[in-house]
Amino acid sequence: MIVNQWVPAAHRGDAVGDSARRVRDLLRGMGHQSDVFALTIDDDLHGDVRPFAEPESRRGDLTIFHFALVSPMTAEFAQLPRGRVLQYHNVTPAHFFGPWDPAMFRLAELSRDDLRSLVGHTDIALGDSDYNRQELERLGFTNTGVFPIAVDLSRVTAPSARPALEAVLNDGLENFLFVGRIAPNKKIEDHIRLAEFYKRYVDERYRFIFVGKTDGVPRYYNMVRALIAEFQMPPDRFIFTGPVPDEELAVYYRTASVYLSLSEHEGFCVPLLEAMAADVPVLAYASTAVPDTLGGAGISFAPKDLEYAAELLGELAFNDRLRASVIAGQRRRLKDFGDHRIIRELEQLVGRTQGGAS
Repeated sequence: MIVNQWVPAAHRGDAVGDSARRVRDLLRGMGHQSDVFALTIDDDLHGDVRPFAEPESRRGDLTIFHFALVSPMTAEFAQLPRGRVLQYHNVTPAHFFGPWDPAMFRLAELSRDDLRSLVGHTDIALGDSDYNRQELERLGFTNTGVFPIAVDLSRVTAPSARPALEAVLNDGLENFLFVGRIAPNKKIEDHIRLAEFYKRYVDERYRFIFVGKTDGVPRYYNMVRALIAEFQMPPDRFIFTGPVPDEELAVYYRTASVYLSLSEHEGFCVPLLEAMAADVPVLAYASTAVPDTLGGAGISFAPKDLEYAAELLGELAFNDRLRASVIAGQRRRLKDFGDHRIIRELEQLVGRTQGGAS
């Protein structure tokens, strides 16, 4: 069988594109012909990902369209004659961007409208979490299911040596890590407020590290920096790295005391799995898809009481028995995202398509 995948943009380090390439390799191992096609491709991925303009992109017996943003692929996908599998990675609701970036607000609105245009034009509609699957059903999609992101966790578990970085991070402060873009839905400002409670009630030896792009929503990032200044907090206790290579990312995970997520909207949240793989205990606000991804692992909390969260953060940092128990639970949960599950899901997906899913 020919199983193609479409992604609007292929960027190394992007969860959607990385998952598509991982699934392609597994499909090839199962004996299928499989390629990933994209509208835009990073230079270092040319030859690995094929241009969408190639006629072969439309010739799949099964075509998996990874949707996270409006693109010309949507209309093309709706016109395919067979085997149309939508995999929905979620669109951040526009209201998060309203106060900060009108263009991003408009893009989010257009993306959700674009998604809605596919109702009635898919054979199978999959969310990468049950939260996303439920959203598809609310929009009117039928024949829905869940197909998880295929995550290659070796980028955070492979041995790496960055002596200078490790020396900076192993200076006696507790490192609390966040990985992802600095965007309004991630509620980075709540990390800063949490730091104030942590400093006041738990310990003054702390450092909050944010690994990811800072230039996506500049006004929002500037607000976060202004909040640090308003609280008169030492700026060197808040590190914004921007994007980093995998070798450095592995060091940030390896030296973290706790992985922290205070996001108020996630479709899946791959860094939760990366933290589990690196044996970093997770503390997360239980919103949207976060409980689906954690599956009972880590420590989650709701409502968003930041004083309570500061106490939990201290417990995870200093209570060795609790840390060991949480890490053991995370290791068990991580097994649910191994290749064996992805292969089983792919076999079922192919079977549903061959069985005439509609």
